Amino acid sequence: MGNPPFTAVQMIGTQRSGSNLLRLMLNQLNSVSAPHPPHILERFVPLLPAYGDLKDQSNFSELAGDVCKLIEYNPVPWDGLQLTAGEIISRCNNNSIEEIFRVVYELRARSQQAHIWICKSMVNIQFVNLLEPDIKPLYLHLFRDGRDVALSFMKAIVGEKHIYFIAKQWREEQEAALRLMNTIESHRFIQVQYEDLLANPEKEIKSLCTFIGAEYDPSVLSFFKSNESINTAHSGEMWKNVEKPILKDNFNKFAREMSSTDIQLFEQAAGETLLKLGYSLQFPVNHTPFTREQIEGFSADNERMKKEVRSRIKTEDLEKRKRQDDLLRSIKSRVLNS
Repeated sequence: MGNPPFTAVQMIGTQRSGSNLLRLMLNQLNSVSAPHPPHILERFVPLLPAYGDLKDQSNFSELAGDVCKLIEYNPVPWDGLQLTAGEIISRCNNNSIEEIFRVVYELRARSQQAHIWICKSMVNIQFVNLLEPDIKPLYLHLFRDGRDVALSFMKAIVGEKHIYFIAKQWREEQEAALRLMNTIESHRFIQVQYEDLLANPEKEIKSLCTFIGAEYDPSVLSFFKSNESINTAHSGEMWKNVEKPILKDNFNKFAREMSSTDIQLFEQAAGETLLKLGYSLQFPVNHTPFTREQIEGFSADNERMKKEVRSRIKTEDLEKRKRQDDLLRSIKSRVLNS
C-alpha cells in the first residue's frame, strides 16, 4: 500500500496569538508535522526579482538553494532533515516559490512519517493567491483579543510597537481571514479562539483533529515536555513560555497592563473587528478617522520604539537570527543593484 496523500494545513491570523502553543500541541500528534516556520513566502516573494526568470533552471535552482539555507539557519532547527536544491527541484511540479514551499513542508512531514503538515506562518493570509491554485490547504484561523495581541507585540523583539500600527495590522489580517472564510468551501476552514484553547484545550484539539483528519492523542496536553518545545523555548526570549504548561489565565491582560489611552486608540482603529470576533469594547464605538498628522506622529513614535526594543535584545537572540538576516540582506542587495 502506498503512502497516503499529504494534507496541507495553513494557520492564519496574526502573530502573538498563541500560534506556537497550538503548533507545539498539534506537533505531538503522530500524523502531524508542524515545524517552526522560516516564513518562506513572506521573505522570498518580495525578493523574486533577484532571481530573474524562474523558467531558467539555473535561476530556479539558486532560489531552491537559498530556501534550503533559510531553513538551515532557522532559529528553531528543523532537526532530522537535510534539504538539497536538487531533491526539492525533482519534486516540484512547476518552477515557482509556492512549489518549493509545498515540497519542503512535505519533505519535512515525510522525514517524520507524517502525512499532515502545518505551516504556522500566519502572514500567509497575504499569499492565498499562491496557495489556492494547487496546494489548496485547509485553513486554521487562530484569533485572540487584539488588545492582548498588541500588548504582546509591544514586549516582543519583532513587529510593530505603536498601538495604532499593531491595531491596523491585526484588523487587516483578521478581516482578510474572515473574507477567506466566506469565499472557500466550509470544510476547508476552521476558527479557533485562543481564549477557548486556554480554557478547554482537549475539546479544541479534538475538534481540530477531526478537521485535519488526525487521531487525537492525550500527549498534546504535555507538549511542553517535548524536544520541540524545549528547543523552541531556548531559541528566543519571546518563546520562553512554551516550555511551561498552558497558562490558563493568559488572557485579558491588556485590561490590567495597558493604558486606557492605548486601549481607546486600539478600539478606535479596530473596534469593529473586535466586535465581529465576539469581543466587547471598553469604550463607545468611535468611527472618527485618524488625521494624516496623527498617523505621521504615530509613525515617528513607532520607529523610536522599535529602536529602543532592538537596543535591549539579548546578544544570543540576535546571533540566532543573524545568519537568516545576512542571507536575506545579500539577496535584497541583488535586487537593489539589478
